[in-house]
Amino acid sequence: MDQTTFGARLRAHRERAGKTRPILGGLVGRSAEWVKALENGRLLPPRLPMMLRLAEVLGLTDLADLTGDQTLPVASVTRAGHPALDKVAAAIQRSPLPAGPATRVEVLRGLVGQAWELWHRSTTERTAVAGVLPGLLAEAQRSARRLDGLARRQALVELARVYHLTQLYLAHQPYPELVWLAADRAMSAAQDADDPAAIAAAGWYYAHVYRGTNQIDAAEQVLVDAATLVDPAADDEQLARWGQAQLGLALGHSKAGRAGQAWRAWDAADEAAGRLGSTYTHPWLMFGPAACATYAVTIETDLCRPGAAVRRAGTMDYRALPSCTRRAAALIEGARAHVLHRGELAAVHLLGRALRESVDTMRHHPYARTAALELSSRPGVVGEDARELALAIGVMG
Repeated sequence: MDQTTFGARLRAHRERAGKTRPILGGLVGRSAEWVKALENGRLLPPRLPMMLRLAEVLGLTDLADLTGDQTLPVASVTRAGHPALDKVAAAIQRSPLPAGPATRVEVLRGLVGQAWELWHRSTTERTAVAGVLPGLLAEAQRSARRLDGLARRQALVELARVYHLTQLYLAHQPYPELVWLAADRAMSAAQDADDPAAIAAAGWYYAHVYRGTNQIDAAEQVLVDAATLVDPAADDEQLARWGQAQLGLALGHSKAGRAGQAWRAWDAADEAAGRLGSTYTHPWLMFGPAACATYAVTIETDLCRPGAAVRRAGTMDYRALPSCTRRAAALIEGARAHVLHRGELAAVHLLGRALRESVDTMRHHPYARTAALELSSRPGVVGEDARELALAIGVMG
């Protein structure tokens, strides 16, 4: 095969990423035969939105890796920078210890809790937390360094929570190296605190980064290690952290196409959530029965089971998620399932609902951006509504 063709490059990157044709096709809403036809040259290279989706799934940062043409950074289309990004980036990259006295742990815990509340309750969550993150990072860093004994360990737990929030703020923006930095510093803070629950939460967020770069085995290992540190029989908090680790394992297995392992891990997470109660939701991690139900849609979609994914999405009670950004993300996953099922009208409808839940989540979600751009070329009401969405989230001028 001519290694200079688009098909040859696609196949090489697919195999390097360890993805079968069915898995790659499912992740971009197409069939294994479609992938095969692209690789064999029976189909012309897809249009830009689909090309961007392929690059994202394969972990490529430049479309030239697929097209062989001039450089076009994938992030320039799929990742939108928030207006306050530079200020938050400067805060997390700060080297000297911030000057000033330590904050009492009780006060610091309250401030961190308020920041998480802003994140979950706002329809523009990045804008809401951007105003407090730089100062909160400095305050938590200073307190973790200046306090002693138990107070220092408790401050380190809060510092880890601030880094988790910073990671969420930075996600899907043009500085992926800062996402890694936030995840790494959160894990370091949790380990320095010698707090098993904090380490388990850090494992959940670190696994997100690994899965995002197709390092599925690394994601699995960090979650397995984290889950062994907590005792699900001890109390509700440890049960929630353990269940969330199982949910992370399920997401990794489904992305790798391992259906049996994915559903075994999901069953364990769902059973843990059920033990916590039908209306339970962790106050900032958002683990609970509703979260398990939404991630089941993701798992079915990743496993290329569009009919099952759509059925699950159709029975979802999105209002059971007490977080604007989580509801928006769940609606986007529902839209992804409908696109795979060729239900483009339903997909546009769900994307519109996601926009009403959280402008920021839609604006920064790579799939939402490429889907709106791709669907905008469709005739009729699908194209009209998708163009409105694309304009609203800034992927069309």
